Amino acid sequence: MASGTDFPFNIMEVAELLRLNIRRRSGTRVAYADCPICGDRRGKLGLYPEIDTWRCYHCGESGGMLALYGKTHGVGNSQAYQEICEALAVGSPGREYTPKTKAEPVTDVPQVQRASPQDIHRTLTALLALLTLSHTHREHLRAKRGLTDGQIGQFGFRSTPPGHLCRPIAARLIKQGCVVEGVPGFYMAKDGAWTMKFYNRTSGIVIPLRGADGLLQGLQIRLDHPIKKEGDPPEKSGIKYLPFTSTGKPMGVTSGNPIHFVGDSSARVVYVTEGALKADITHALTGRTFAATVGVNNTMGLDELFAFLRRNGTEEIVEAEDMDKYCNPNVSRGASKVHRLAVENGLQCRRLVWNPNYKGIDDWLLALRRKEMKKKEREQMNFKEMYLNGMCPFDYIDGCADQWRNRPDIGVSAPVFLGLTHEEYEMFRQKPASLKERLDGQRRTQKFRVYQLDFKGIETYPFAFRGIEAMYKAGFEQPPAESYQLVHDGELTHPRDQTEKAVLEHIFSLCNDELPEGYRGHSLSMSDIVELYDGDNRDFFYCDEFKFIPVRFDAERAKLLEEADGDG
Repeated sequence: MASGTDFPFNIMEVAELLRLNIRRRSGTRVAYADCPICGDRRGKLGLYPEIDTWRCYHCGESGGMLALYGKTHGVGNSQAYQEICEALAVGSPGREYTPKTKAEPVTDVPQVQRASPQDIHRTLTALLALLTLSHTHREHLRAKRGLTDGQIGQFGFRSTPPGHLCRPIAARLIKQGCVVEGVPGFYMAKDGAWTMKFYNRTSGIVIPLRGADGLLQGLQIRLDHPIKKEGDPPEKSGIKYLPFTSTGKPMGVTSGNPIHFVGDSSARVVYVTEGALKADITHALTGRTFAATVGVNNTMGLDELFAFLRRNGTEEIVEAEDMDKYCNPNVSRGASKVHRLAVENGLQCRRLVWNPNYKGIDDWLLALRRKEMKKKEREQMNFKEMYLNGMCPFDYIDGCADQWRNRPDIGVSAPVFLGLTHEEYEMFRQKPASLKERLDGQRRTQKFRVYQLDFKGIETYPFAFRGIEAMYKAGFEQPPAESYQLVHDGELTHPRDQTEKAVLEHIFSLCNDELPEGYRGHSLSMSDIVELYDGDNRDFFYCDEFKFIPVRFDAERAKLLEEADGDG
């Protein structure tokens, strides 16, 4: 085993790089952390700084620093050494493992001024021309994000290059006459060669950030593997986006606070959201103009942009931040900043609210497009399916029968076309009232109510539009009925043999597409309460992410529709 002095880092630096949760320490000899290999969260991983080794007393794994990093990320020792050196800005920049004496810590790293907008645009444009888009990333943008190949090419998405190509690419750009000093993401290595801050561990989709003038002002990376912070719970996804910046690197420069702009810079209405990719997708779906911050509270560049837009003819700003602005104080503050800056620049501003089942406006619009496709599928339902689900009156069967008679090319028999058995079809021919009686016996009516959080006078709830676990973490054993209001009291017709689960899912669908008559709330979503009642029976369900969970709910304490209307 090599001693710690053989490496330009120590095991505690590797532990910090891996964001291990240190539970306790025994002087300087040993620290106990959660194990990233087996996932044990009781502090069973012993870290021994004097000999730079480790051992997990739960799963039995052990070894040196490279093994700890390699086993965590599934890479060999050579790759582990390279990536650790890259992340810590120490050691050899090469790909192979070559132990060196420990480097002195960097205390004063020289930074440079940002290059001109024209130079940044020219260099980043040339950089993108040298990069490609992987098949995996292209399929993600097509299948998950709803973009066409033409739109993907138009927006200029690329994949991050492998770490060992950073130097050659930087050298090629310089040879082409591009300026790299002062361009975000570029910095000078210790041997004086220019390189870029692309790492294998932070691979992902490269998103170009353009200003209202059309110039490239920076890049952002959508990570393939989100980065978790120390202490994050297992269910938290971690950081998904990173700026392409070289802050803290020799001769590096900050990425600044770029505002991504897509669309018409003289549009009367401009939408503001957080996330460049989200803005690009929404622009592609709607054709509307979007400005996007790279962080919900990173609004410094909006003041200058709004002033420019007002001079250019824009009259209205639409705040379209994610729907967790109703439960996340940080997002709520960011949304308020957008409104304040718009008003200060003489622009009208309104808040855009959509189905809270979808966090981002892009998610919502993609869902609408998919629902339209499902609507076309529903149009293919036969008469019996529609009648048992309360989607048509009984006499609708006459029109369906006429449709069959006038379409000899349908290619199916009348009973099949109508969804009836041969016996039911004969009833229809001879005594339609008997068929209605039989079908009525195959369906039933379920009465239900919907309760939603009342936001009048309250900006946020910690569990608004979130699952039941968020409600528990907020300190509630059951939904606080006094914070809710009744928004709908209706009924649903459904097949008699349909399960309770299917009935609740049917209600969810009914209250998400074309809302029922008399419905006074937003689309049914997480944190809402659904009541099924019939006679003396009353059952309450919390709308969770993928299911309905039975809960206790004191409906008598909830605000009634009349009370809610009176407050307005």
